[in-house]
Amino acid sequence: MTTIVKAANAAQFLSLVPHLLGFTPSRSLVLVPFEGGRSLGAMRFDLPGASPDTPPDTIDRIASTVIGMVCRLPTATAVAAVAYTDSTFAADAAMPHQDLLRALERRADSCGVHVTDMICVAPDAWGSLFDIECPGEGRPLAEIDVNADAETGPAPVGNQTAGAALPPVDSVQREHVAEAIVSLKHLVELLSGTCDGDAAPEVRQRINPQTIAAAYTLDDIPALFEESLTWNVADLAPYDVALVGWCLARPSMRDVALVQWSGQFDDGDEALDAQLRWETGEEYPPDLAMRMWGEGERPDPGRLHAGLELSRRIAAAVPREMRAGPLSMCAWLSWALGRSSHAEVYASMACEIEPEHGLSEIVLSFVAAGHLPEWAFTATPPPS
Repeated sequence: MTTIVKAANAAQFLSLVPHLLGFTPSRSLVLVPFEGGRSLGAMRFDLPGASPDTPPDTIDRIASTVIGMVCRLPTATAVAAVAYTDSTFAADAAMPHQDLLRALERRADSCGVHVTDMICVAPDAWGSLFDIECPGEGRPLAEIDVNADAETGPAPVGNQTAGAALPPVDSVQREHVAEAIVSLKHLVELLSGTCDGDAAPEVRQRINPQTIAAAYTLDDIPALFEESLTWNVADLAPYDVALVGWCLARPSMRDVALVQWSGQFDDGDEALDAQLRWETGEEYPPDLAMRMWGEGERPDPGRLHAGLELSRRIAAAVPREMRAGPLSMCAWLSWALGRSSHAEVYASMACEIEPEHGLSEIVLSFVAAGHLPEWAFTATPPPS
């Protein structure tokens, strides 16, 4: 995303940062890279502690890492940094996080990236390193009016974790989904021959006729995943939730959805075929596996968003023991969209249910390492 930034001064620039991010950051380091007067989006990182005991080499390493991400943007020529902190100007009669901001300035300068500003926003004041007249107690927060710009509208509500809560699902719908899942499970056991022979007649009686009709869609998993992107997530039928939830709870099928939703319908067919061959001992195609690590062509954001909203609704509606799979999809899709804070929330929720959940642990490792998908550093193609 690129945005023309029309800011006459640092306070006005600060009023625009929440709009660039889509939330109001807290305990965060935000970098806004520029190409001329156009922003190339915004990057948020967890803010390191303001302790004076923090070793200088730690601060330098952090600065090197985050400026390195700016340098990976091929058209970035400048950067501004903002530290949003719980520390106060009043505590030391000085701006918090000066060491970090100066380290960022040094690193950017050594990389040939122009620094437009280095700012700190605290609970009691704000200030800029480049403001030689900034008092020790900082400038009044009232100077930052996040609602002043008529073009951007009101400031986003909530910090970086806002919006990660699962949507509400009433108890009646949960009950209907649970019944559909049980009926689907019985049918799959009968069809696969894993149902105990003596219990088969009783199991047949428990199967709802709707289950048989719904189960036909499992004959073509990619077609189910493709159609599911068009569903109204606010009004999902219990059997739709059961079918996709049953698939996402199984890693082999979940990975087909991951490849397909971040690619196209044909990619799902290829991923399913590759999965079946892998189960017979063949090698999984590297071009499909690389997608999980964030390599390859930029996915269609619309497909990622649709998959995320569907996965969120399914995670909210299925029984807890089935929730880790759709939560891991929420985590990966959030990460693929550049929402690492949300990805961490979803992956952590999945690991609370299954402590060694594979995909969720992978996403958590991405977040901990500050690893972003490759497509986060490529230019968005212009509309055709």
